[in-house]
Amino acid sequence: MIKLLKNLSVYKWSVTAVLVFIFIQSMSTLYLPTLMSDIIDNGVVKGNTPYIWKIGGWMLLVSAIGGLASIVASYYSSKSAMGLGRDVRRKVFYHVEKFTLQEFDEVGTASLITRTTNDITQVQQVVIMMLRMVVSAPIMLIGGIIMAVSKDAKLSLVIVVTMPVLIGSILLILYKGIPLFQTVQKRLDKLNLVLRENLTGVRVIRAFNREEEEKKRLQKANEKLTDVSIKVNKIMAFMMPIMMLVMNLTVVAVIWFGGIRIDNGGMQIGDLMAFIQYVMQIMFALVMASMMFVMVPRAAVSAKRINEVMDMKPSFFDEGTMEADQEKGTLQFDHVTFSYPGAEAPALTDISFSANPGEVTAIIGGTGSGKSTLVNLIPRFYDISSGSILVNGVDIRDASQDDLRSRIGFVPQKALLFTGTIADNIRFGKENASHAEIEQAASIAQAEEFINRMKDGYESEIEQGGSNLSGGQKQRLSIARALVRKPDLYIFDDSFSALDYKTDAKLRAALQEETKEATVLIVAQRVSTVVDADRIIVLEQGEVAGIGTHKELLENNAVYREIVESQLSEEEIA
Repeated sequence: MIKLLKNLSVYKWSVTAVLVFIFIQSMSTLYLPTLMSDIIDNGVVKGNTPYIWKIGGWMLLVSAIGGLASIVASYYSSKSAMGLGRDVRRKVFYHVEKFTLQEFDEVGTASLITRTTNDITQVQQVVIMMLRMVVSAPIMLIGGIIMAVSKDAKLSLVIVVTMPVLIGSILLILYKGIPLFQTVQKRLDKLNLVLRENLTGVRVIRAFNREEEEKKRLQKANEKLTDVSIKVNKIMAFMMPIMMLVMNLTVVAVIWFGGIRIDNGGMQIGDLMAFIQYVMQIMFALVMASMMFVMVPRAAVSAKRINEVMDMKPSFFDEGTMEADQEKGTLQFDHVTFSYPGAEAPALTDISFSANPGEVTAIIGGTGSGKSTLVNLIPRFYDISSGSILVNGVDIRDASQDDLRSRIGFVPQKALLFTGTIADNIRFGKENASHAEIEQAASIAQAEEFINRMKDGYESEIEQGGSNLSGGQKQRLSIARALVRKPDLYIFDDSFSALDYKTDAKLRAALQEETKEATVLIVAQRVSTVVDADRIIVLEQGEVAGIGTHKELLENNAVYREIVESQLSEEEIA
C-alpha cells in the first residue's frame, strides 16, 4: 500500500491543501462547543440578548469557515485520489504492454483487467478516506480530550473509564471481521469467474443444454458469497449499537456527575453542555479510526495485487536493432528448441529449416504437433530455449521487437477485429495507409465483395469482436490487415479454415501475385491449401517429420501420406 501511495508525491500540493483545510475544519468543529458554552453561561443564563446575537454570529461564521474548508478539502482529496488512480492505471497498462505472452499466461488476462480496474478503484476510495480521516480523527480525538479536560478535569475521568471499553469493543469486532473480508474477496472472485464463463460460453452452454447445471453452479457460488457477506455484516452490525450504547451511557454518566458538580458550584451549565459535545466528538473520532481499520486491509489486498503486476519483469527485453534489408525476407530456424514454462517436455525440438523471398513454405501436422507454437516464436511472442531464429539474416534476439514485427505480416489463427470501421481495422496494419491501399488489400483478401454490399462500405462499423461478421469475413479482413503493410515476411496461421474452397483458391492465387518479393509461411490443416507450396514442413509431436514438396512427401513420408489419405480420395491423390 505504501509503495502505491508514493505516487501521491506528484500531488503534494493538493495533499497539503487537504491537510490544511481538514485542520481548519477540525479546529472549527472543536471551537463551536466552547462558543455554545459561552452563549449559555454569559447570554442565556444572564438574559443578555445582545451577547447571544454577538456570539451566535461568531458561531455562524465559524460554521461557515468549517463548511467551506470541508468542501475545499473534499475537492482536493478527490482530485488527488482520482489522479492517483489514473496514474497507477496508466502505469500498469504501459507496464503490461511490455509483457511477453509468457507473463499474460502466468497472470491471466481476466485477472489483469480486474487489477487494472476494480483493485485500483478500491485503492482510490481508501485514499479519499485516508486523506480526510488520517488528519481529522487524531485532531478530533486529541483536541476533544484537551478541550474536555480544560472544561472540567475531574469530570474527564468518565472518559478515562469509558474509552477503553469502546476501543476494546471495536478492536474485538475488527479482529473477528477483517479475516472475513478477505474471504468475501475470494468468494467474489469465484462468482465473477462463474459469471464470466457463463456469459462468454453461452453458445456452448445452450448447444449442450447445460443451462440448469450452470444455474446451479452460479447459485452455489452466489450462496457462498451471500453466506460469508451476511456473517461479516452481522459482526460489523454490532459496532454501531455498541458505540451508541457506550456513548449514551457516557453522556448519562457525564450529566449525572456534571449535575452534581453544578450543584456544588464547581461547574457551569454551559461547560457541561460543551463537555457533552466534546465527549461525542471523541467517540466519533474513535469510530472514524475504526472504519479506517476496516477499509485499509481490504485496499491493502488490492494494492498487493497491483504491485505484483508492477514488480513482474518481462522474460526478455529488446537488445538491438535490425539492420535494414540485410537479407530481405529470409527466415531461418537453426536447431530451435522451445518449452513452455513449467512444461514437462519441449513443445518443439531441434527444428531447422530456411525460407526465402518468393517462396511459399507450408507447415502441416496433427493437432498439438506444434504448428502455431512455431509461428508464434517468429514475432518473438515467446523466447526460444535453444538454437536461433534469423529474420532478414539477423537473430531475432539481437533485434528490437518493434523492428522485427514491423517486417512481419501476421494473421493469427483466431481472427480478432477491433471496434471501429472496416477501414480502421485494415489500417491497423499500416497507420498511414491510403484509401487506395486499403481497397487493394481488401481486393486481394477477397473481402471487397462483401464490404461493398454493406450499407456504409469501408466506413461500416464493426461491433465488439466482429460479432456482426461471419468467420470467413473476419478472416479475410485479418488477411487484408496483414497485406496492407507489405511486409518482408507473411505468416498465415491456419488463416483459411473458415473460407470455402472457391474463395480459398481465389485468395491463394491473388496472394501468389502479391507476395512475389516476400517470404510466405502458411500453417494449414487442409492439404489442398499446402499442395502447391514450394516447401512443406511436416510436424509430429514437436519435431520435423519431413520436409519437401507435396509430391516428394507423398512418396517418401508416411506421416504426410497419412494426413493426405485422411482428407483426399485415391483419385484426388493420384
